[in-house]
Amino acid sequence: MAKDVSGTLESLMNVDGAMAAAVVDSKSGMALGTIGSGVNLEVAAAGNSEVLRSKEKVMQSLGLNDNIEDILISLGKQYHLIRPFSKSKNLFIYLVLNREKANLAMARHKLSEAESALEV
Repeated sequence: MAKDVSGTLESLMNVDGAMAAAVVDSKSGMALGTIGSGVNLEVAAAGNSEVLRSKEKVMQSLGLNDNIEDILISLGKQYHLIRPFSKSKNLFIYLVLNREKANLAMARHKLSEAESALEV
């Protein structure tokens, strides 16, 4: 079932350990929608846009003809997931999880489902 940005973000907050989420335009670094707390999502949107663009440049320099499925940043207390859209290269979903409460495999699965269902 297709969802809009706010519906997608609300569904992601049902993932075990979810703390915050955003849909981000990687070209501008601006969040199109945010939900949750514990992280300054405006700052995170801009910073993670740079992470995504940097990884894409490295892949291009290495001649890797592939797509980024997701990027995982593991912190001591949190997981940060970046999931680029397959339909729109300039958008990604950013999800912050409490590491003690999260099931990383399930979170990645739910993030993939959310990305597929989102209509922008």
